[in-house]
Amino acid sequence: MHRRRSGHVTRIVQLCCAVAILVLANDGVHAQNKLANDMIGQWELSTAERGKTCALTLKADPAGQGFKIELEKGCGDALPFTKDVASWSVRGLDIVRLQDSKGQPVIDFTEVETGIFEGLRTNEGVYILQDLAAARSLAKSMDQMIGDWNMVRGNNRVVCGLTLTNNEAGTDNFQAFLKPRCDPQVAAFAPSLWRLDRGELVLQSANGETWRFQPDDNAQWRRVPDSADPFIMVRQ
Repeated sequence: MHRRRSGHVTRIVQLCCAVAILVLANDGVHAQNKLANDMIGQWELSTAERGKTCALTLKADPAGQGFKIELEKGCGDALPFTKDVASWSVRGLDIVRLQDSKGQPVIDFTEVETGIFEGLRTNEGVYILQDLAAARSLAKSMDQMIGDWNMVRGNNRVVCGLTLTNNEAGTDNFQAFLKPRCDPQVAAFAPSLWRLDRGELVLQSANGETWRFQPDDNAQWRRVPDSADPFIMVRQ
């Protein structure tokens, strides 16, 4: 009697394990299909600092061992490895692969932020894959930031001038230069780099200290967290 009950319990456990495996497998397939569907559309492939870019379109049409991909003219010149890309696919639950005609990976991407994927090529560095419209909007925003600015406080009292350039200075950063006769607090901070980060302007000093600014309704940038007498950046 005890042996019969033990066998029955074993069969129940085995059945439960089988059901769990099927559920997990179905969840995995669903996640994989969702990622594939989300990827269909236009994307920008670029170096980490966006110094070199390539627009591409991921399609749902089967092509070789993956799906069809279209690269704009000039991609091969900007990013030579794209000459080997023949199709794209999704691997596992979170890998987007650009692959050659044999299905071998040219570069694999994983999502690091919503809509932003990062891939690494040995001896070359990091590459970014992101929505084309969002990338071009960011580029436009960055272009609008380049130039001379005043940093003001209180009744629009100018306390410092600085220039934001498009000179690349490492991943996502560009050079910034202070002008002479700055407010002591700004001079002590001495920002030398700038970047846009999720809608905020970030100034960074040589020792890694950062000041963050958010846009206000007056086309100005206000340092955050806010204060009674904040630093505000305005166009010269």
